[in-house]
Amino acid sequence: MNARERVLAVLNRETPDRVPVDIWLVPELVEKFKQKLGVDDELDVYRKLDVDKIAWLGIPCKGVVLKDPNEHQQVNHWGVGFEMVEANENAEYGEVSFHPLLELDSVEQLDAYPWPNPDDFDYETAAAEAKMLAKEFVTLGPWISLFEVYCSMRSLEEALMDTIAEPEFLHAALDHIAEAQGEMVRRFFEAADGAIDMLFISDDVGSQNSLIMSPEAFDEFIFPRLKVWCDLAHSYGAKVFFHTDGAAEPLIPRLIEAGIDVLNPIQHVCPGMDCKELKAKYGDQVIFHGGVENQKILPFGTAEEVAVETKQCLDELGPDGYLPCSCHFAQADTPVENVTALIEAVQQYKA
Repeated sequence: MNARERVLAVLNRETPDRVPVDIWLVPELVEKFKQKLGVDDELDVYRKLDVDKIAWLGIPCKGVVLKDPNEHQQVNHWGVGFEMVEANENAEYGEVSFHPLLELDSVEQLDAYPWPNPDDFDYETAAAEAKMLAKEFVTLGPWISLFEVYCSMRSLEEALMDTIAEPEFLHAALDHIAEAQGEMVRRFFEAADGAIDMLFISDDVGSQNSLIMSPEAFDEFIFPRLKVWCDLAHSYGAKVFFHTDGAAEPLIPRLIEAGIDVLNPIQHVCPGMDCKELKAKYGDQVIFHGGVENQKILPFGTAEEVAVETKQCLDELGPDGYLPCSCHFAQADTPVENVTALIEAVQQYKA
């Protein structure tokens, strides 16, 4: 089997020749692997490592294509401003520096706001890339979001308060956010003609210790719009890959009811996210992606500790219905040897 066939087997509840392994790397770590392996192209990194990479898709907007949250413009198509912040001598991150909805206080102002126009996206270029990548890899994209986009436009603090204090304003904003991206995704699906395997929806509903919003707020503001997106993806034969960090367990049943197919990243150090318990409760309803602890073990442990952690995730979340990967992006100062240990532990795994 090749990378595409292995991942598709897991997604379709079939048995691959071995458990596939995915990996998420920040750009700085990709560059380290390019140098180590003597290649110039990111995809060649995964080919050399025999990683079953799930390839990310993006849609160019006015000539700029962003595929993941590690890539930033000075001002993005939502009007959100960013500035680069130096995390350490080896890494920079784009942090929000301007929230365009912060000072708005009426639905009329929201209606007058210059929301992204689906006509500004280059679907044919994106579809051509999707068709090329789908010959070798399972494809994932584009990245879309509801509340996460709203938080960047409004600020996290105001966005959370709006769930209680300004529900009308929040509903109106989320309608604009959902409609713009929904039409963008529909056009991309049409142009790609079956080359998009999974739609990537990202909305963090958990923090390190608890939910970031109440189940009632999730049901009112997120669930109906999320279900529309899931139904759209399924109507084109694609699956839904849903990302939420943190202690999200209380909302997993609602995510499944909305229609998600794959849950990422399984941050098992958080309350309620124990791998064995998640597998027992939801393993027959959703595919798990991620799992390998990425706050302490992957960046700061030894290669041997990473291998042990990876095997434990395989034992508890898999081997069926599980796509092992780092729990979110392996960061810039993560040793290359640790990432390699994760990959090899999966490739050598025997249940």
